Amino acid sequence: MKIASVADVKAHFSTFLKDSKKGPVVVTRNGRPAAILLSVEDELDRLAMAYSPKLQRILTLARRQIKEHGGIPHADFWKEAEEG
Repeated sequence: MKIASVADVKAHFSTFLKDSKKGPVVVTRNGRPAAILLSVEDELDRLAMAYSPKLQRILTLARRQIKEHGGIPHADFWKEAEEG
């Protein structure tokens, strides 16, 4: 993981974009982390899901149901998933 200041990133943006393909680039402001540059190739789907209000509602409901009623064993889950 690379760490660079906002000034460095502004001055050499395309270089840091290329570097982000190898791993996250942490952008600092006044020595503190302010942002992260991520390669879209690897992270777009994960980020889209992480910020999806619909998926977050589904996960919240699922967590509540598991807490209230318990879950199912791992093997049973995958068996049901494969059966469709």
